[in-house]
Amino acid sequence: MAIFSVYVVNKAGGLIYQLDSYAPRAEAEKTFSYPLDLLLKLHDERVLVAFGQRDGIRVGHAVLAINGMDVNGRYTADGKEVLEYLGNPANYPVSIRFGRPRLTSNEKLMLASMFHTLTGIKFVVLADPRQAGIDSLLRKIYEIYSDFALKNPFYSLEMPIRCELFDQNLKLALEVAEKAGTFGPGS
Repeated sequence: MAIFSVYVVNKAGGLIYQLDSYAPRAEAEKTFSYPLDLLLKLHDERVLVAFGQRDGIRVGHAVLAINGMDVNGRYTADGKEVLEYLGNPANYPVSIRFGRPRLTSNEKLMLASMFHTLTGIKFVVLADPRQAGIDSLLRKIYEIYSDFALKNPFYSLEMPIRCELFDQNLKLALEVAEKAGTFGPGS
């Protein structure tokens, strides 16, 4: 899942903070011998890592290429089924490239969520619609704003936020939200 951007808007409607947090797709390529020490499963017509993490390959990463040939869904570029190909010991050693699953045109939607405070400050998050816990993330961003921007003696209300601790803690909260998917009470 991904969180694309965070905006903080003052009560007059002026943008006082913007963070574009979407990191480029991280890909990892590794050569494997038989048997494959990762468990791959078919999910939504994609071959995904279901169990086993190593060398930058994470659970949820998709198989993007095998021996330099791109993988489209469950099939390689030359029409072979990926799971069947990887199940045959004669095809090893094999080089597999993993990464975040590529979105189809129907999945390239963004969800805009907003948290409006009693003082008129608005927190807006643009995220993947499948990202869980956006409401909790918005409350966490408000908590970070209260702790690191409002308590900063050099910050004036309604002015742009230029606080290093606010930036660091916001980026950390976004990382946690992308990995865990949600914030619980007391986080």
